[in-house]
Amino acid sequence: MRELIKNGSSLLFRRQTNILSAAFVIMATYAAAHLIGLLKTRLLISVFFGDKANLLDVYYAAFVIPDTLFQLLVIGSLSAAFIPVFSRLLTKKEDEAWYVAGVSLNLVLVSFTILSILIFIFAPWLSRLIAPGFDSHQISTMTSLLRVMLTAQIFFCISGFLTGIIQSHQRFLIPALAPIVYNLGIILGTIFLTPFFGIFGPAIGVVIGAALHMSIQLPLAFRLGFRFIPAFSFTHAGIREIVHLMPPRALALGIDQIEQFIAVILSSLLPSGSLTMFNVARLLYALPMSLFGVTIGQAALPALSRLSGEADRKTFRRTLLDSLLQITFFTLPTSVLFIVLRVPIVRIVFGAKSFPWSATILTGKILAILCISATFASLMQLLIRAFYALHDTKTPLLIGIFSAIFDVILGIFLVKFLNLGSVGLALAISLTAIIETILLFSIIFPKIRSDNWTTARFIISFLKITITGLITGLSLWVPMRLLDKFVFDTTRTLPLVALTAITSLIGFSVYLLLSYFFRVEQLKTFILLVKRMSDIKQTLLPQSKEALMVSASDQN
Repeated sequence: MRELIKNGSSLLFRRQTNILSAAFVIMATYAAAHLIGLLKTRLLISVFFGDKANLLDVYYAAFVIPDTLFQLLVIGSLSAAFIPVFSRLLTKKEDEAWYVAGVSLNLVLVSFTILSILIFIFAPWLSRLIAPGFDSHQISTMTSLLRVMLTAQIFFCISGFLTGIIQSHQRFLIPALAPIVYNLGIILGTIFLTPFFGIFGPAIGVVIGAALHMSIQLPLAFRLGFRFIPAFSFTHAGIREIVHLMPPRALALGIDQIEQFIAVILSSLLPSGSLTMFNVARLLYALPMSLFGVTIGQAALPALSRLSGEADRKTFRRTLLDSLLQITFFTLPTSVLFIVLRVPIVRIVFGAKSFPWSATILTGKILAILCISATFASLMQLLIRAFYALHDTKTPLLIGIFSAIFDVILGIFLVKFLNLGSVGLALAISLTAIIETILLFSIIFPKIRSDNWTTARFIISFLKITITGLITGLSLWVPMRLLDKFVFDTTRTLPLVALTAITSLIGFSVYLLLSYFFRVEQLKTFILLVKRMSDIKQTLLPQSKEALMVSASDQN
């Protein structure tokens, strides 16, 4: 047991030295985090959906402003500004890197405190602004929830910087575990505090989860060398560079958050439960994007940042294009699966008694429309980070502004004028993601000076994966229809689970088989991931087995 704990500790603190290794670590823990997140959402639905659906809508609406504040101040400074600068300083001047980290955190915390006080004071007016369809009682509840959730962002500010520091050292497991404990905090609040505080139970759970999100990362950050520094400075070159890079990225994220605000504004004008169903569908839609787009993008950013400084961009180009193909290979079949099996998946994951059949059908439609763009949205995660690695934050900002304007106009037109409701909102988001990704790719491709052979190889590989994914969709739809009609009584849970599992197995088997016949190179990546899972078992178990053998020989 001692050896098992020792090896497990080594695995937690181990450095991931290549993109595949890092992406796998983040991917595995993100999968666990999403599963717990789905459990959390099902629990919320079982408690509040139905006659309390309006309260659950308010709960989700209250998230928007605190989340926007976090996105602007922390994510904006980290992904585009802090990580590239900090990573570069680590390889040259480590002491300066830690100084820049401490000062940057202090500046963000001060900025956050000032903005939080203003939001706390003006919370009632802000709530009415973003949820015009809510009644006075909902606005009052939303105001109180918003103020509670602001507290959580203090922990997230610190935790976000710890994540950037740890990932810059190419250690990805601990930061990837943080969302798991965050969701556990909300689950604990929902189970134990809801009987006493109602909808405020999960809101307090958000604060608990945020504190856990920070706490789990502190030991490794201190182990790597991080210390809180009581200093403020704008004179250091690294700080000036971060301050210079941060505003365009913060604005770009602010533009992206417009989508969230529009969803709340329009959903508040729709029937009760509309915002909840939309968020439930988005949670499933985000699964392939988070597992593959975000993970590979996060893992690739430090490597792309280092390669961006090289005079020869050949390695940067190859790394970027290969990563784009890997994202496509993993995301496309998952998206197709969600489109074809949308209703069974929604019923299995969120099929609480309080979630009626009509809500299941509508959520399934929203999910299918969103998943049409899931691969594009996943590719966008990497493309944006590639621009940041090239120290270009203005291009994603300009494209983001155009996309936000397009999304707002199209969303209002589809929801209000064509009366498509939440389905129209999903369609606007999906079309916007596709257009934005195409624009980003068309602009960055000339920047990396790709030769004709590399371009042709990329296009051929992309077409192979796309064709394989489309055929996989047919291989999912046919057995699903046959099993539903002739084999399983899908009005019951266990047969529904069996249908979904068998159909998914058939579909993924066809996808892998076609990838082999079409000689899709990214299949090798999948095989390496499977081998890496085996390597982790070997990392944890061999020494403990030897210890057991020694123990047995001693007894003999």
